[in-house]
Amino acid sequence: MNILWALLVLALGSYGGSSGLPDHGNTKQLPSFSTSFNNAVIQSQKDQIVPSADNPPVKVDPQPDAPVVKGIYVTAYSAGGARMEQLLELTDQTELNAMVIDIKDDLGYITYPTKNKAITKMGEAKSFIPDIEALMKRLEKHNVYPIARIVVFKDTILAKKKPNLSFRNKDGSVWANGKGDSFVNPYDKEVWDYNVEIAKEAAKLGFKEIQFDYVRFPEGFETRAEKLKYNQTDQSRVDVVAEFVQYARKELAPLGVRVSVDIFGYAASVPAAEGIGQDFVKISENVDVISPMVYPSHYSTGWYGVKDPDKDPYTTIKGSMKDTHKKLEPTKERKPIIRPWIQDFTASWLGSGHYIKYGKKQVEDQIKAMKEMDVDEYLLWNASNRYTPGVQYK
Repeated sequence: MNILWALLVLALGSYGGSSGLPDHGNTKQLPSFSTSFNNAVIQSQKDQIVPSADNPPVKVDPQPDAPVVKGIYVTAYSAGGARMEQLLELTDQTELNAMVIDIKDDLGYITYPTKNKAITKMGEAKSFIPDIEALMKRLEKHNVYPIARIVVFKDTILAKKKPNLSFRNKDGSVWANGKGDSFVNPYDKEVWDYNVEIAKEAAKLGFKEIQFDYVRFPEGFETRAEKLKYNQTDQSRVDVVAEFVQYARKELAPLGVRVSVDIFGYAASVPAAEGIGQDFVKISENVDVISPMVYPSHYSTGWYGVKDPDKDPYTTIKGSMKDTHKKLEPTKERKPIIRPWIQDFTASWLGSGHYIKYGKKQVEDQIKAMKEMDVDEYLLWNASNRYTPGVQYK
């Protein structure tokens, strides 16, 4: 109780300042009381808490005044190119108010020029976004809530640059999956710090939230865990992944940014995925926002009683949200904001008779299903950033 009183005093000091209110009643520059109090608690946690998967800290929102987020995915190419004009028109003219922008992409490239030696030592910077500062000013001008997407453990660039941080075959070569992608080792704290350093720079640039993707081991890792060479401890893969998320949030919350994580949508409906190290609950306890990827096209025959889930987005999304709420019941006060990724693309690869063309109705059906399940935030995914016109985003 004494600690809480001390934090309260600290928060009051931050809120009021030693010289009282600013002149002319300009109170707009003051942080809200909840923000000041939360900042005090967050700083205390950073100084005192040692990450532990079994003991997640009390969750404090570093951004209690954040908007209800309804956003779109934006590649670095779009963010740094001509398509950005169309995407800003979309957010200007609709209720969409956020963009998730690639800052470290699926190959591992940093998508903008950086002078940060700690980053360039490990990774490789490109100029997909030639002027990141100008982009941030542009987003601010259009009142877009900026979210930095950082692909974490899927990192072909780092794996090739520093093979000792990756998974290696018996002959010492870097392992790659069937698509040619390599992963780096979640057991290695050097990998943690590298990704957190990227996130810190994104925060300093003005991003309000860091969204970590591929926070896991490679798919099917349990079948090759004993065959590959890599550093490891006696911790389970699930605990290692959860502790990375907890560590990242501990480091980033004092900068005033939220942390979110993408996770397979069906993870809410099945037991923990020990093979890839993802436990829906353990990850959720340590983030401000959880973003299950609940694209109807990614569910197979029979899910939620539907023969072809892609053809019934309303039922599929409603079932997935029901499972998500149920899965997160044990988190209680540590329950994160649920902000799903939903589908705004046509999954023609499913084959004739198993998919439908997605348009206005299909996107709105997903939004309706979420709203009926008390989920107000969401993100739209389209890999080419071509979003359906005329959708009512309510």
